[in-house]
Amino acid sequence: MTPNKTPPAAPLFCSTTELKSVSRLLQRSLPVMLVLLCWLAPATRSQAQFVQQTDSLRPGDTILANQSLTLPVVIVNSVNAGQLIRRIKNDTSFYKAFKTLHILSYHSSNHIEVYNKKGKVKASYKSQANQIRQGNCRTTQIEHQETTGDFFDRKGGYNYTVGELYAGLFFAKGKVCGENNIVKGQMNFETSGLSGIEKKKEQLKMLFFNPGRKIPGIPFIGDKLDLYDKDALQKYNYRLDTITYGAHHGYEFTITPKPGARGVVIDYMRTIFDAETLNVLYRSYSLSYKAGVYDFDVKMQVKLDIRQGLLVPVQLYYKGNWSVLFKGRERASFSASLSDFH
Repeated sequence: MTPNKTPPAAPLFCSTTELKSVSRLLQRSLPVMLVLLCWLAPATRSQAQFVQQTDSLRPGDTILANQSLTLPVVIVNSVNAGQLIRRIKNDTSFYKAFKTLHILSYHSSNHIEVYNKKGKVKASYKSQANQIRQGNCRTTQIEHQETTGDFFDRKGGYNYTVGELYAGLFFAKGKVCGENNIVKGQMNFETSGLSGIEKKKEQLKMLFFNPGRKIPGIPFIGDKLDLYDKDALQKYNYRLDTITYGAHHGYEFTITPKPGARGVVIDYMRTIFDAETLNVLYRSYSLSYKAGVYDFDVKMQVKLDIRQGLLVPVQLYYKGNWSVLFKGRERASFSASLSDFH
């Protein structure tokens, strides 16, 4: 049963000029943030509150004072639950897997569709591409490309945010050098002292890889992204289960809103970890929210696997729509299949 949501009212104290200014900011940055938010790792700013009671458990116990996290008997009896949860919450494998894309050559099959209000395709993009890694640099070569509608403008630029976003994630612009996949300890991102595009980049890193922190500068939802603060623990249920995923034995970690929860952003989150390595093998998200100047409803799936001895994303799917005040609604989907890593 989908929980009832009561979105906050539009801020009546804003002038039309101020609303238009916020709208322009959201139009440029919100779609990017939404897609990256769909790939978040379940980290937290307040780990002690979540973990401190998990080292000594009995079968059937639930974790946290408000009984938000449930563990099955098999986990309680067979592993150190506290240590396991710490490992899951401090996960960097997802972050490292995407950084690894920058140090390998691979082939990608790419498909993007943009829809009208009736759900019909009004613009599309398909391509086969190769990322080539030579020395310490990478470039992208497009083997074949097809488009329909007004996917590109007359100058060859992207008419739709989803196209610009996709290219930024998977296509190297010119020659990119000096990258690595090293992740040192926990992920720490900081926006103080930054402005403009550099601040936006840091916000995106925080959204992508460390959602447990409140994100400054994202209108109306920045304080709702901490999944483990006192407010969130009253709104969400957390569950850890054992699962067989393909040839892997794994742990399945899910987050769902409690019945009747209000003002939530995450409708559903599911992450599967390999039981031996605790690498992320799969993640899916469903997010929605409605505020006075924008609304969104997005879904994302990411599958990962080992290639050339390294964990990498191999399949990705996204579908969603968003609307920003004074701008049109954009409905779009994309899929990516990555292969032939070397």
